[in-house]
Amino acid sequence: MRSVTHRPLGVAAIALAASLVTVTPADAETQLRLSHYASTASTTHEAAQFFADEVEKRTDGELTVSVHPANELGNGPDQVRGLRLGTLDMAVVGNTFFTAVIPELAAFDLPYLFASREHAYEVLDGEIGSELLSKFEDNRMKVLGNWEIGFRNITNNVRPIETPADLAGINLRVNPNKTHVAAFEAWGANPTPINFSELYLALETGSVDGQENPVVLIEAMRFNEVQEHLSLTRHAYTGAFLAMNKGIFDGLSGEHQDVLTTVGREAGQMERDLNAVKEGGALDKMRDAGLKVVEDPDRDAFREMVVEITRKGYVDEFGDELLTRIDDAH
Repeated sequence: MRSVTHRPLGVAAIALAASLVTVTPADAETQLRLSHYASTASTTHEAAQFFADEVEKRTDGELTVSVHPANELGNGPDQVRGLRLGTLDMAVVGNTFFTAVIPELAAFDLPYLFASREHAYEVLDGEIGSELLSKFEDNRMKVLGNWEIGFRNITNNVRPIETPADLAGINLRVNPNKTHVAAFEAWGANPTPINFSELYLALETGSVDGQENPVVLIEAMRFNEVQEHLSLTRHAYTGAFLAMNKGIFDGLSGEHQDVLTTVGREAGQMERDLNAVKEGGALDKMRDAGLKVVEDPDRDAFREMVVEITRKGYVDEFGDELLTRIDDAH
């Protein structure tokens, strides 16, 4: 099997390494590795296992997939690097980490961009999404399906968060992209970069006061065990993609390629459905265990403070056409 290297590589090194990768046609039996960021209790892992089982079943065992959860094969940047180099076959990675090579994708990370799940799905699964996802192939990756992380909410150990003013001085691990950092700075928090795999310990030890993630993921990662307050700010939607090294994908038969893309889409839809179904139960479970929940924070106040400043940075770099199309899709 191919091995994954976790050393940071510069642009020149990536280009050189990519030129040395030789992808051979698939043998009668091919094992592929699928990496993802979440725990084995997550909907992401459930969908990844479904993907692995269905691929093996539908190819009569000619393709098998081993699933590696919890950033076992490297963090987000490592996984994107491995996908491009061909040292990693497949990974489910949040949109944010792909923006390093496809900067236009940063549009999808803007706070309060999507009004609902349905709005996000209309954009990601439609013409706009197809246009942006085609850029993966220019970067030696193939998207097999639209998966998701979901709408993000704030937890912390300092105080209930009902208005932006309540975030003043709170040290938060935030999604590592510049628009989220700018938003939390505008709200008065202190954004702090921490690898997702190290976040539970950081919360437990007080290295940070809080974090922000979707309800289902917070419960699956057991962050509620080391947090006192949850505020349902729903301040940003984070998509994720099941992506594969394009050279490895191209080396497979057309029949096997069809199976991977079909099951990749089905697994992504399964994860979305699971998140929608499980959100209420996860919230009840955490509340019953002692987590204090602010169900209706002043979302209008949060939105008004950051939408203009975060969109301006994107518009200055890429223009406003894409954001107008996304708004019109609602």
